[in-house]
Amino acid sequence: MTRTSGTLYVVATPIGNLADSSPRSIEVLRAADIVACEDTRTSRTLLAHHGISARTVALHAHNERQAGEKLLRALREGSNVALVSDAGTPGVSDPGALLVEAAHREGLRVVPVPGPNAAVAAYSAAGFASGRFLFAGFLPGGSKKARSVSLDGLDMPWPVILYEAPHRVLETVEALLARFGPERELVIAREVSKKFEEIARMTLAAAPGWLAAGPHRQQGEFVLVLGPGEQKPAGLAEGERLFKILLEKMPASDAAKLAARITGLPRNALYRVALGPPAGGSK
Repeated sequence: MTRTSGTLYVVATPIGNLADSSPRSIEVLRAADIVACEDTRTSRTLLAHHGISARTVALHAHNERQAGEKLLRALREGSNVALVSDAGTPGVSDPGALLVEAAHREGLRVVPVPGPNAAVAAYSAAGFASGRFLFAGFLPGGSKKARSVSLDGLDMPWPVILYEAPHRVLETVEALLARFGPERELVIAREVSKKFEEIARMTLAAAPGWLAAGPHRQQGEFVLVLGPGEQKPAGLAEGERLFKILLEKMPASDAAKLAARITGLPRNALYRVALGPPAGGSK
């Protein structure tokens, strides 16, 4: 008799408040043969809270390929595996996507168990009426120039959701202010669903001061929701990129004129957008 392969359950877990566990997620974790955890110590707290004594194995950013092979073997042999991260939904700025991809490639069954997600929770409390949003996760580290380039891709006519670490949140907010100007709106969601949760909507001009108002304001986990920008003509982002390259070799007026000829976009629009918001109001 051929043994049926197991199922990989992608289980969302609470992002702070253990009461946010869904009945279905608890049921799946209780029935799983193996629970694959980003950090077994963190997940055991959740499992113990619900009286679950499942076998746990570590699956994190540093061992995902090696541990994933063992989990795939277990799935092939008929074991059901529940994949969890420390908090929220696996694969969303957390490990897990490589295992899920490999399971799909082998034709194994993958079942999501929906639940908490910090980005969606913060967006729902932000109040930006939009039919879409961009989830950008964590901005790349490195030099200020590299971070500035990464901000170029966030100038969207719809909200943009970012994750940020406490030691970088003020620097990131100041970079957003310098790039998008003082009037753009921002929602800072700190410690979502936890005891010291704060969710505040303000202009970018006010954001650095809000964070500096007390030492606790730069502690915990952050979700930043940047309000939508202006609708741009089609192709403006590419024209803007070309303008900046030309700007390294020639005066701004000549660069704008040449970029406009190449792209067919209005010269004034390229010149105005690529040079950024007017100076002032950054603090």
